[in-house]
Amino acid sequence: MKKILIIFAHPAIARSMINSAMRDAVTDLEAVTFHDLYASYPDFLIDVTYEQQLCEAHDIIIFQHPFYWYSTPAIMKEWMDLVLEHGWAYGKHGHALEGKVFLQALTAGGDDAAYQRHGSNTFTINELTSPYRATANLCRMEWLPPFAILGIHRGLPEKTIRDHARLYRNTVIALRDDTLDISAIQQQPYLNIDLSTSGKIN
Repeated sequence: MKKILIIFAHPAIARSMINSAMRDAVTDLEAVTFHDLYASYPDFLIDVTYEQQLCEAHDIIIFQHPFYWYSTPAIMKEWMDLVLEHGWAYGKHGHALEGKVFLQALTAGGDDAAYQRHGSNTFTINELTSPYRATANLCRMEWLPPFAILGIHRGLPEKTIRDHARLYRNTVIALRDDTLDISAIQQQPYLNIDLSTSGKIN
């Protein structure tokens, strides 16, 4: 059983039904640590040593966040700036994250059509998240395509929210239990797949 660290950042979680549902779907899982950055560091004074120890103690790191301005909320960027130090996360002697899995679980207002070459955002989700893929590569981590829930601004019915949360839970469980075919998953644009029928289970 692999240990999973979910690093979560949402500055207004009380107003996000989808992120609240995703959080509630995984916080009771064995071997899963849900780490809310805004709750832990309301003053933004990140304890770098503690965060590095957390990362070292887990096999898979999931960054769950809304896709603000094609990026992460401010505290998650601050976390990356401070925690991913040269000599620890990367560089000649930086091997602390080597071999660990890197995954973003993001929510965005626009739908999939908006994240295309001729869509309103011009670029795909995978193109816009390429800096994070580059980060994973520099840290010698194993990158997975994002678990992306799109079209939030349209408003999601309660059933759709529950379905997304259930799929997120099932995905986290499959990662924890090492039942995913990682090489097949890496060919997909998103990690949102029906694990029971996709053929991506080992």
